[in-house]
Amino acid sequence: MSGLVIAIDGPSASGKSTISRMVARRLNFIHVDSGSLYRGVTWFFLNQDVNVNDDARITAALKRIRMDFMVRDNAIVFSMNGIEPDVELRTKEVNDIVSQVSALPVVREWVVDKLGKMTEIGNLVMDGRDIGTAVFPEAAFKFYLNASPAERARRRFLETGGKMNYEKVLHSILKRDGIDASRQMAPLKVAPGAVVIESTKMSIDEVTDTIVKNIPCEKK
Repeated sequence: MSGLVIAIDGPSASGKSTISRMVARRLNFIHVDSGSLYRGVTWFFLNQDVNVNDDARITAALKRIRMDFMVRDNAIVFSMNGIEPDVELRTKEVNDIVSQVSALPVVREWVVDKLGKMTEIGNLVMDGRDIGTAVFPEAAFKFYLNASPAERARRRFLETGGKMNYEKVLHSILKRDGIDASRQMAPLKVAPGAVVIESTKMSIDEVTDTIVKNIPCEKK
């Protein structure tokens, strides 16, 4: 029996992962960070020295990946060919090309297939950029988190402890927004029927409360 899905989409640094984890805990659902799968593929490509501009090599590399999923602390974690990447997914090398890799249609198709099968595990809170539009268009509950680019850059800047230049962070976010909105397959957009939450002036708890209040009691 397939579980329920709460789809939470939004642009870079809109707080999707943090909010999704909190919603999952509140509802006792399983959190799925779809972006981590794209980071995993990117990390694998880097380790295998795969040219991300070579379609044939990309397709061949994807066929070599065995991705196994586990639930740990109400969240999905994964291993790739027996190795469970962790901090490796957040390195500068991965950050530099993950947007390019995740925009590749063959990669998106591969990841979406993995994500689509996760309802077999249980009730999910899944965050990403195309969960409500491409992965689970029939999801029971869909949300779109948004915030101004300046606010998203401020949040990301604070996450780094002020180690990065704010203007560079803002430029990076605007660049990622452009890639996400214009990519060929499943571009970032508000899913039909999604509840849009403008979180620029909202706290994490306020956003979490808003989402939970939109889930009927019988589903909790």
